[in-house]
Amino acid sequence: MSVGLAGGRLSRIPLLLRGPAQPILTHHPLIGLLGVMLGALISTLTSRITTFGLADIRGAIGAGFDEGAWITTAYTVAQMLVAPAAAFLGVVFGPRRVLLVSSLTYGLAMLALPLTGTLTGVLAFQLLAGLSSGTFIPLTIGFIVRNLPPRYVVYGIAVYAMNVELSLNFAASVEGWVIEHLDWRWLFWDTALLAPLMALCVHFGMPAEPVRRDLLKDGDWWGIAYASLGFALLYAGLDQGNRLDWFNSGLITGLFLAGGLLVAAFVVQELICPKPWITFSALFRGNIPLLCLLLVLLRLIMLSTAYLVPQFLVTVNNYRALEVGDTLLLIALPQFLLAPLVGTLLRHADPRVVMAAGFAAVGGACWLASHLTADWVGADFLPSQMLQAFGQSFAMTSLIYFNIKNLSQAHILALGALLQTSRLLGGELGAAFMQTFVRIREQFHSFRLVSDVVAGDTDTVRRVAGTVARVAAQSTGVEEATGRALSLLSAAVRKQAYVLAYIDGFVVIAWFIVVGLLLIALLRPAPKQ
Repeated sequence: MSVGLAGGRLSRIPLLLRGPAQPILTHHPLIGLLGVMLGALISTLTSRITTFGLADIRGAIGAGFDEGAWITTAYTVAQMLVAPAAAFLGVVFGPRRVLLVSSLTYGLAMLALPLTGTLTGVLAFQLLAGLSSGTFIPLTIGFIVRNLPPRYVVYGIAVYAMNVELSLNFAASVEGWVIEHLDWRWLFWDTALLAPLMALCVHFGMPAEPVRRDLLKDGDWWGIAYASLGFALLYAGLDQGNRLDWFNSGLITGLFLAGGLLVAAFVVQELICPKPWITFSALFRGNIPLLCLLLVLLRLIMLSTAYLVPQFLVTVNNYRALEVGDTLLLIALPQFLLAPLVGTLLRHADPRVVMAAGFAAVGGACWLASHLTADWVGADFLPSQMLQAFGQSFAMTSLIYFNIKNLSQAHILALGALLQTSRLLGGELGAAFMQTFVRIREQFHSFRLVSDVVAGDTDTVRRVAGTVARVAAQSTGVEEATGRALSLLSAAVRKQAYVLAYIDGFVVIAWFIVVGLLLIALLRPAPKQ
């Protein structure tokens, strides 16, 4: 951005753009890269493991369904709360100091959390862990771009995308193995053990940059507070909306209203503040608004598909978490081969073409999965999951890389905060939308199927009579056998209704893919750096 230094124009330079243009480079970039990658892995893995293991955690601490639902929300809302401020903290104190403090705080919080044994203690330490890990991902992108040689940046981005994919789809296997062989406390202690390793890598691999105390007195604290609180409240509303029936709940209505007002106040604050935290005209120009929308859309798609496959296997086929994990590994494991492939491809190909190919592959995977039946098991998802792995890796890596190519290096830390906010909101939008969509479609299909089961109808009578004959030997009389037969018929109807609802879910994601491809077509070439 070209900004004059004369007169009052200096005050309009965003805080994130002032100071040394070039960072102090590390002498051990690979160690530093391992550190920030561990942070990205921890951040996503903790959220997913807690989600998969929520029932076990609730049972261990004696929490009910409704109050226990806030356990996962507390962690991710805290991450959203700190996401907008992460870039500013990185500029003021240096990414190394922020990540050292955050990693050690996270590790201590996760070690202490299971020892409390109460819902209050779990929620408190979840909030602390979320606030700590919320800085990991925003500062990862900045380190990759500012400390790796330019020709290796694309590989760093590919490894970052691979890391996100691994943690997203590996969590079910980890949770299942822990519950089968260890104890529920290890759902938190496993990632806590990674925190000291992350801290060591950050200490030895990241450069110590000077503290810029001058920025503290000029900080746009109101803007940061409005953004942090506003997006956190919106996230909480999305996370709890399906459980509380959305706007039929006063709490959800209040969360959305308060969050919307605070985000609006944040926008106004940045427009009128003499020293804004973020200058919209500098950051949101060219392709950036479309790319942010694409990131939200991609995360929506990824979290939706990550919800549909496990829920189908659990609801329809009674899979355990470890068995679900075996299916999701079909997406996770190919990432080790795809990361260097997509990195090399992006050095020579237009990122927009690679991005479109990735979106199209995910759409093809959804089309394959939409042919599922009640007889499908995990192995039947192999073709769609492999295609999904290819598509998500290509789409995520090229999308982040193209974001970087559209920004100057001075904006990179701000981009990290923007990506984290878009990532969290997009993922929660996907999960909230798909949970509500499947629930409503299941109710619709159940009503339609039940209306076809007419009392006295020949097919209905024949079906019930055949079932009565099969269960008669295990029943005390005709009345009990008839009751069991009707119960089995009801279960069959409900099972088929869920199958149809999941098919609808894959179809609607395919339409989101079409929207994404249209947005990609609107992208212009990246400006020359």
